[in-house]
Amino acid sequence: MQAHSLRIVFMGTPDFAVASLDALIKDGLQVVAVVTAPDKPAGRGLQPTLSAVKKFAVEHNLPILQPEKLKDPYFLEQLKSFHADIQVVVAFRMLPEVVWSMPPLGTINVHASLLPQYRGAAPIHRAIMNGETMTGVTIFRLQHAIDTGGILLQESVPIGEKQTVGELYEVLSKSGAQLLVKTLHLLAAGKLQEQPQDELIQSSLHHAPKIFAEDCIIDWNKSTQTIYNQIRALSPQPGAMTKLDGKTLKIYTASTEKAEHNFEPGQLVTDGKSKLSFTCSDGWIHVEALQLEGKKRMLTSEFLRGYRPAQT
Repeated sequence: MQAHSLRIVFMGTPDFAVASLDALIKDGLQVVAVVTAPDKPAGRGLQPTLSAVKKFAVEHNLPILQPEKLKDPYFLEQLKSFHADIQVVVAFRMLPEVVWSMPPLGTINVHASLLPQYRGAAPIHRAIMNGETMTGVTIFRLQHAIDTGGILLQESVPIGEKQTVGELYEVLSKSGAQLLVKTLHLLAAGKLQEQPQDELIQSSLHHAPKIFAEDCIIDWNKSTQTIYNQIRALSPQPGAMTKLDGKTLKIYTASTEKAEHNFEPGQLVTDGKSKLSFTCSDGWIHVEALQLEGKKRMLTSEFLRGYRPAQT
């Protein structure tokens, strides 16, 4: 069987998924429909906002399905009508069995980690937050438990010492897209065999639950490296946060300096011109780019030109 004869239904929502859908189209693979999230009202006028995947699908005249509920009988009938050979999922949502088991070749998923490590909704954030130096992408076949299906292909990707989640996000989206196309060609040719994830578990597993508000709060009692990893892992979204003069301060980029000091953790020190630093357990975090509540994002030097510390 040739990959280009496969009828593919693509499921995804954010920017991360667009790279994979684009790669399928550019390779000439047959995407017969796209399933994405319903439009959401946003802005002052509550105008419907299209997902990144829907915008791409509209531009390429692809049939679009936007179910509120994945077990809705009408949606299931629509999905069946496309007679897909295989479904591809990239950053979508958890599928019920009636959906993922529908095509003859099942459903495959692009996941931004080297499974079985970092199963869950935020593998890129969590890998950086934990100080990992290597991650990757995995193509696997969906089954009942989330992110546990048999692995078809994997590719390792290094994490740079200063790389933010936004930067790594772009790298992994492109790597995942290329690996997906390769997977579909090998799968169609009958040259791939699933590897159970249990065979790859050699140590304790790191999990990747979604990012919660408490994950964003900086604890200045921790080490410079731990806090630096947290800042990188949350930049540009949702941002690592602390308080400055009673307002929320988001820190997007910073540098570290290990040094002994006599300050309490979390102490702010600034020269009023270009330097704004916080103390932590074993040194300093020097803030480079930030955003104070009610203000735009800016460099530290820009911020300090208009900053006046609150009087105590």
